[in-house]
Amino acid sequence: MSLHSRLHTLSVIHEQGIMPLFYHKDAELGKEVLRACYAAGGRLLEFTNRGDFAHEVFRELNVFARKELPDMVLGVGSINDAATAALYLQLGASFIVSASLREDVALVCNRRKVPYLPGCATLTEIGRAEELGCEIVKLFPGSVYGPEFIKSVRGPQPWTSIMPTGGVTTELDNLKGWFSAGAVCVGLGSQLIGNSVLSDRDFSGLTDSVRDALKIAKDLRS
Repeated sequence: MSLHSRLHTLSVIHEQGIMPLFYHKDAELGKEVLRACYAAGGRLLEFTNRGDFAHEVFRELNVFARKELPDMVLGVGSINDAATAALYLQLGASFIVSASLREDVALVCNRRKVPYLPGCATLTEIGRAEELGCEIVKLFPGSVYGPEFIKSVRGPQPWTSIMPTGGVTTELDNLKGWFSAGAVCVGLGSQLIGNSVLSDRDFSGLTDSVRDALKIAKDLRS
C-alpha cells in the first residue's frame, strides 16, 4: 500500500507545482534520477508505465525511495486499465495518472484511497472525473489546448484543479503562462529529464534543473 496518505499526496502536488516524469528500464539509473530530484528539493515524481517489466523497475525504485528518500511521493503514469492500476497500487504507488479518463481506474483508486489524475479535455470529462472523486485532472496534451483552456474552465468552475502535461517547458514565460491561467501543477517529462541527461548520466545537472524549476514555480505562485 501507499506510504503516503491521499491528503498528503495531494498537498505535495499542490505545494510543489512541478511533477517530473520519466521512464527508464535501468532501475539503477532510475535511483540516481530520484536521488538527483530529491537533492534539489523535489518530493514528487511520476514513473511512466511504458516499457516491458516496468512494474518490476517501479518496485525496485519504490523500495529504494522508502529506505533512502522517505519523503518522496512516487506515483505511476500511463495507466490504462484497472488491473494495471491495482498492480501498481499493490507495489505502493502514491498516485495514479492516465492519459484519458478511465472510470474503472477511478473506482480502484478510490477504494484504496489513492489519488487518481485522469486525462481530460472537455468540461464533460472534467465534471465526470470530479464526480468520480478525482481532485486533480490532467490536461493532455497541454500543447493542443494551451493555458487559455485552463483559464476558461476555471471561470465557471473555480474549484477545478488542472495539471497540464505535454507542451510544458522549464522556460520562465512558458511556466508563467500555465500558472497565471490557474494550473495547480505542471508535468515535465523530456523537457526536464531528457535523453541527454540519462545517456550522459548528468545527475548534478539534473539537480540544478529541478531546483531552478521548483524555484520558478514557487516565485510565480507566491
